[in-house]
Amino acid sequence: MSEQWREIGDRVYVRRHKSFDMNVGLVVGDGHCLVLDTRTSHREAADLIQAIRRITGSPWTVLNTHSHFDHYFGNAMFLPGEIWGHARCAEEIELYGEQQRADVIASLPGDRREELEEVELVAPDHTFTTTATLDIGGRLVHLRHFGLGHSSNDVVAQVPDAGVVFAGDLVEEGAPPAFSDSYPLDWPNTVAAMLTEMPEQVIVPGHGAVVDRAFAVAQQAELVTVAELAARAHVEGLRDLIARFPYPEDVARQAIERAFLQLDSLPTA
Repeated sequence: MSEQWREIGDRVYVRRHKSFDMNVGLVVGDGHCLVLDTRTSHREAADLIQAIRRITGSPWTVLNTHSHFDHYFGNAMFLPGEIWGHARCAEEIELYGEQQRADVIASLPGDRREELEEVELVAPDHTFTTTATLDIGGRLVHLRHFGLGHSSNDVVAQVPDAGVVFAGDLVEEGAPPAFSDSYPLDWPNTVAAMLTEMPEQVIVPGHGAVVDRAFAVAQQAELVTVAELAARAHVEGLRDLIARFPYPEDVARQAIERAFLQLDSLPTA
């Protein structure tokens, strides 16, 4: 992929990166802009800033769509701009950011470990729990947390005057959804709420190609299947159910593990 900006709505851009197949969004208003996610390190963020400056020289506000390393490890490079996120996003970065760093370093080749060791972890300093609206140079961008899903703190950004929704990792293209610290029983309802309340036709996933509503609807149906099969497996045992999941076995097993954690935490009668 070229890692060039693609304009997907009026002054709304997406840049898709080779690193983690990661999407960054840019909404440009009059004298201000919004940057959606900051990539995996200060070095990647510096590259992103150079790319932003080819579009606009305006000051920025940043939104972290959720508290996973590839979406916020570049935050420090965007200071002193405001950094927005869900309240739990800030909490989880404060609590678990260093563990995330250690886990990522352990999984990366040696030539990237020093880069990650140098990252300054910065959490959002502007938070909300359900809804917020940002004025980006005269353009309104609505932020919503629809519930648990890919993480505990997924934020969706709606740009109604451009017909674009940034869904973060609630929607995934090019690979199965990631269930590592997900809430599989809630995820389908969360995406359904997003689709019900946000009618836009252009949906930007956290990773992969920009998609349309039909893609998101189909993926929501897959997530329903995952939730239903995982709940059945909790009662009946896995048996032949694993073959019925819409995703590869390793992904299905991770979804089942996370769903079982949810089910086992429910109070008993």
